[in-house]
Amino acid sequence: MNTGLRITAFAAALAATFGTAYGIGKGVDPVFDTASQHAGPSHAAQEKQEKAGGGGHGGHQEKAGGDGHQEEAGAAEKGRTAGGLEISEGGYTLALETPTVTAGDRSEIRFAIKDEHGDNVTGFRREHGKELHFILASRDLTTYRHLHPVREADGTWSTAVELPAAGGYRAFADFTPAGERSTNHTLGADLAVAGAFRPAAMPPVRAAAEVDGYQVALDGGLRAGRAGELTLTVSKDGRPVADLQPYLGAYGHLLALRSGDLAYLHVHPNDGGPGPEVSFTATAPSAGTYRLFLDFRHEGKVRTASFTVEVAAADH
Repeated sequence: MNTGLRITAFAAALAATFGTAYGIGKGVDPVFDTASQHAGPSHAAQEKQEKAGGGGHGGHQEKAGGDGHQEEAGAAEKGRTAGGLEISEGGYTLALETPTVTAGDRSEIRFAIKDEHGDNVTGFRREHGKELHFILASRDLTTYRHLHPVREADGTWSTAVELPAAGGYRAFADFTPAGERSTNHTLGADLAVAGAFRPAAMPPVRAAAEVDGYQVALDGGLRAGRAGELTLTVSKDGRPVADLQPYLGAYGHLLALRSGDLAYLHVHPNDGGPGPEVSFTATAPSAGTYRLFLDFRHEGKVRTASFTVEVAAADH
């Protein structure tokens, strides 16, 4: 593609990309969660859950981790779709006020969570230290940002970000409205990043990643429809890092995005810590390619190691 491609041509290509992604998203199996009750329930399931006094997290799988938080699933919670595939869910909508930014520029993204009446939501429950988690990922899964925006009194959220490459992105808002029986939601909206668009290939499958001088090794694997354990070991200069620091109440956070529709799954670690190993138990919904993003903190700074993994089909 010509590097001097103008925004008008880019917009047309981007529209085609979004159309293709939408078609893929409707054609593959939904992500489901057999490890917990976190997965964006339908309205009927949500009403049933609320009558029982339960709560759910869209696109989350939770185990007892560094924050001591543990949730168990009932049979009614199995088979739910993951978060991020819908812009509206359960009476809430992600209203992205900044649908376009420019590659390489430091931009401010503004958005609001609106209720069923179209009003901005101003009350949120704090989870893992924050009222809302905001994730940005490029459609080719080569760029990832885990951000924590600031909320104004009127319910408008804002965050500064610089995205390096033009193309289609997905913005995820992961939140739980205030209320004793409110449930978690992960909503997704498309974000366009203008500039010279150069398609990027999916990074290859590797069992090791390096970020900012740290080496992270991945052990274990995922199989569709079956819980599997992933262990990530952090080292630096050939020495294990045994003093990881808590980040958002845990020694590591793992986010998985499925190639194609970017179905969102946020997994928290099993008991253990403070390193060098951090383990997670997760269930993949279908065979295919996934990107894993591990956030960990050491020496006061949060770093992200990323991996491409192939999920094998379930045994029959």
